Amino acid sequence: MEYISTRGKVGAIGFVDAVLMGLADDGGLLVPKHIPQLSADTLAQWQKLSYPELALELFSLYVDGEIPREDLKKLVDDSYATFRHEEVTPVRRVNNNLHILELFHGPTFAFKDIALQFLGNLYSYISRRTNSIIHILGATSGDTGASAIEGVRGKEGIKICILHPNGKVSKVQELQMTTVDDANVLNLSVEGNFDDCQRIIKELFADVAFKQQYHLRAINSINIARVLAQTVYYFYAYFQLAKQGQAGKVNFSVPTGNFGDIFAGYLAKKMGLPVNKLILATNENNILERFVNEGVYQPGEFHMTYSPSMDIQVASNFERYLYYLYGEDAATTATLMDGFKKEGKIAIPADKLKQVQADFVAYGVQNDECLATIGQYHDEYSYLLDPHTACGVAASEKNTAADEVTVALSTAHPAKFNEAIELIQIEQTFPPQIEALFEKPQHQTLVGGSNDEVKAEILKFF
Repeated sequence: MEYISTRGKVGAIGFVDAVLMGLADDGGLLVPKHIPQLSADTLAQWQKLSYPELALELFSLYVDGEIPREDLKKLVDDSYATFRHEEVTPVRRVNNNLHILELFHGPTFAFKDIALQFLGNLYSYISRRTNSIIHILGATSGDTGASAIEGVRGKEGIKICILHPNGKVSKVQELQMTTVDDANVLNLSVEGNFDDCQRIIKELFADVAFKQQYHLRAINSINIARVLAQTVYYFYAYFQLAKQGQAGKVNFSVPTGNFGDIFAGYLAKKMGLPVNKLILATNENNILERFVNEGVYQPGEFHMTYSPSMDIQVASNFERYLYYLYGEDAATTATLMDGFKKEGKIAIPADKLKQVQADFVAYGVQNDECLATIGQYHDEYSYLLDPHTACGVAASEKNTAADEVTVALSTAHPAKFNEAIELIQIEQTFPPQIEALFEKPQHQTLVGGSNDEVKAEILKFF
């Protein structure tokens, strides 16, 4: 399998090189040169597999022998052995039309563990195999950082630096990152919001000489391995419903800010998974909802919400979708992204908007509606949603017909966002792993929101 850039100026490279490159050297994002197509027979065979077995089959398509199958199997098995549930991502039936796909059974209680446990082990494997240094640099709106740190803390040959927006992640998210005191971990608390952190990361990676000199590697969803790992649970959830005789019109409702999680669903659908609707759930930072409904991609006013991991205006994976929307035309994609950088806006014509609306439906959830949904599902079904999952559930209610079933992705354990849960007078019991965080000292460096200030701290660390 070969990988190419959405902007067309990176020659075809293999899987390992794509993982190491992260952001494409021409500023674009890496995508597979061809998307594997799955037959009905293959889907029927895969339905019988456990989660690790399914992950191995999917990864094998994209790794294409570059990593020996036995080595790849060990990477997969080691990655999902850390999860607290034997099914890794169990599907819970809530009512006749709604199932919850629980993606929070990993070490940091967030869906990011599913990709980052694998990516952490993969980086460690590559470092050992090639005797190379790996310096990981990433930005987080809360969950990515903790999951990435957990995936590589203490591992030889790897250092990791994570930027998070100062005061704009939940307390538990902050503690999960900053109570880690391994020597190979640096937490930078950046003055600004997540979009500032993400911009700094992208601009540092875009400096190809700097990236190569300091062996910088990406863990954000700009890294194609993140997206590939996330496609697995769409297949797994669909298969669980099929076993129950519910594989008719199956929708997926996905709370998303960076477009990575729902892009994984889009990729699964392009591979042949018979998904009915992909429901894109946002919060008050609803740039993606406006794009789906109006065909205009333009950041608006930034809002702090009860679902802070989605408080994002510029979605880092959006470019991958544009590439496919425009028929894999790299030149057009590059022109659109260059125009966005200069003008802060992309407007698409009516025929493209029609295609977007065939690919997605979208709904932006207001703060009050988010809390009301948490309260409603707690009262009616004794099921406690975290605020991001609540956005996905609220969006599913607006977009699920009577003859459809929706799987709402539960992206985090509610204990990670008790600030929101407390507002509606719900008391929850924290898992012991989270409860223990409050007694630990924190380790983080406050830094201004400029490239130079962040770069200076990175250079001291790396």
